[in-house]
Amino acid sequence: MAAPTTPVAAKKFLSEPTTFRDRFFKGLIRWAEKLNVRFSVHGNPPIYDKRLFPWALELEKNWQPIRAELLRVLSRKEELPAFHEITPEVSGITQDKNWKTFMFCGYGRWSERNARLCPETARLLRRIPGLKTAFFSILEPGKYIPPHRGPYNGVLRLHLGLIVPKERERCWIRVHDQRLYWEEGKVLIFDDCFDHEVHNDTNELRAVLFVDFVRPLYFPANLINWLLLNIAYFSPYITEAAERQQAWEQLFYQKA
Repeated sequence: MAAPTTPVAAKKFLSEPTTFRDRFFKGLIRWAEKLNVRFSVHGNPPIYDKRLFPWALELEKNWQPIRAELLRVLSRKEELPAFHEITPEVSGITQDKNWKTFMFCGYGRWSERNARLCPETARLLRRIPGLKTAFFSILEPGKYIPPHRGPYNGVLRLHLGLIVPKERERCWIRVHDQRLYWEEGKVLIFDDCFDHEVHNDTNELRAVLFVDFVRPLYFPANLINWLLLNIAYFSPYITEAAERQQAWEQLFYQKA
């Protein structure tokens, strides 16, 4: 793998807590993260061997039908929302129209309309153990996502390459100290709570199926993680994103 870039201070998805309640929950999350590292079934590497997750290989086997449904969605690419328009807390790392999304599931809240438009993708996603979030992640040419870390290590992240620029070496993600390159039909699995950044330094679009799934943990961390992830379902961050997604869908499907 190529040598990593010079480290840059990672940004955070969420702003610093200002109320006692927010500080309490931040402290709880940090305590749970340490517990997750200690009781993680597969250790705590930045990058995971995909063979640890047999269901990921099924995604690889079926990548072409998923890509076909993505191409159907991309026929209306200009109508797709930018990520920060649905999930405003990511505005610290992206504020333009060059990172677009097509959401299937956000922290357990399914978009049934989008699922019906892409039935094979939805079918495969519903078979993923512990699925929390899934969407098509679409980077326009030249898009850069600066170094950042995710809000909580109770989930792991998967990318399935669907459209990768021909100049593959100029389109990459750095996770911790490793630079990785997407391949069409291949998955990458990593812990997004390690510092990471994304570059598409080409004149072509890059698209992946983006999935967050529950991190395999031993007792008692698995129970605490289950509780925190289910509390998150009702958090203002998730409910606001769900409302924005529903409003976008209303407009999108009215025009169909």
